[in-house]
Amino acid sequence: MMPGILKPSKKAIALIDCNNFYVSCERVFNPALVGKPVIVLSNNDGCAVARSQEAKDLGIAMGVPYFKIKSKVDKHSIQVYSSNYVLYGDMSSRVMATLSHFSPEVEIYSIDEAFVDLSWLSNSEIEPYARQIRATVMMWTGIPISIGIAPTKTLAKIANRVAKRNHQHQGVFVYPQIKSQQEDILKAIAVEDVWGIGRQYSKWLHSLAITEALSLRDTPEWIIQQKMGIVGIRLIRELDGISCIPLELAPKPKKATCVSRSFRHSVKTLAQMKEAVSTHTTSAAAKLRQQKQSTTAITIFILTNRFKDNYYSNSVTLPLPVATNRTPELIHAALRGLEVIYRDGYEYKKAGVIMQGLQPEGIMQSNVFLQGYESERQQRLMETIDRLNDRFGKNTVSWAASGINRSWVTKRDKVSPRYTTNWNELPIVKASFTFV
Repeated sequence: MMPGILKPSKKAIALIDCNNFYVSCERVFNPALVGKPVIVLSNNDGCAVARSQEAKDLGIAMGVPYFKIKSKVDKHSIQVYSSNYVLYGDMSSRVMATLSHFSPEVEIYSIDEAFVDLSWLSNSEIEPYARQIRATVMMWTGIPISIGIAPTKTLAKIANRVAKRNHQHQGVFVYPQIKSQQEDILKAIAVEDVWGIGRQYSKWLHSLAITEALSLRDTPEWIIQQKMGIVGIRLIRELDGISCIPLELAPKPKKATCVSRSFRHSVKTLAQMKEAVSTHTTSAAAKLRQQKQSTTAITIFILTNRFKDNYYSNSVTLPLPVATNRTPELIHAALRGLEVIYRDGYEYKKAGVIMQGLQPEGIMQSNVFLQGYESERQQRLMETIDRLNDRFGKNTVSWAASGINRSWVTKRDKVSPRYTTNWNELPIVKASFTFV
């Protein structure tokens, strides 16, 4: 083996990341947006949470409030969209389904990221195969992706960063086996940009003059263990090419499920707040049933605008007598909790519910006071409502407690159609023929 060359690892982990995902989803169905600056706003059209490269080049920062950049938006004709989570979620599912054609081992890490095991390929096959993945995802979904491949998940994150930022790699980068090249890459990565290093750890590492990934990798394990424990040791070894974090092929059961929204207009009455809490509870209950889970406790929280005088916030957690995922039971509990914490005379900005103590649906304890037939009837009702809403669109069937007018609903003035999940919003294709 030549000096400076590391022995090839048996592991080849690819991190696949969708480029500017929310913006890319909008561009799939509106090609006129390609090459133009585009931003997507957060809930209530508050902040920029996704930006095209053109928008980044104009100085639009991540998370900047929309009102602060309104003049720049107008000046540069930046295209602005409200978050369309139904569309983005469906497009994410299509991307992940495409990836499953290329490897049986896919860990869905987030809505726009996945780890894929390519260890069964030879070194010479990896990059061509990755380019085939990239081309296929683009052909089947229209979403551009970047792929970073390395012996560990942490290094795959770094390789993906190189693939995305250095255009000469054309979206695919394989972490090198030459030690000097590895060190050049790690030296260029700030320690706070290493996967798993948060703000507090970053401050501590900087205080030790550990400012980039290379110096972190070369720090003695006992020093890192003092502050970061076994997690820190794994991180150092991952940076050194030793795989310590396996792929999670089956998602871990969620420990809690939260649904919360800021209001379009301030909520000033208990009646309106009950509608909002009931709506959030309905969404959370549907998520529980989709996850095949039940909740043993529910937390309700409300708050006013923290930047205004007379600030008020409060929450209450109610244990449930029987674990459940049925909407009527959860709405009943949520409204009881709301009445405990609600105070007149305030202008409320946000409310939410958190389902806690989640457990598998199958081990749900029965209620001795509820006849078996009645329990089965309620379960069938939930299944029927879920099927109707899945087929005909969200809130096709809703609960009266959620209200009808809902003047408080989240602001989404610039939302695009749900092209892939709603029959009434399917894209329209026009074609013309010229006969010669």
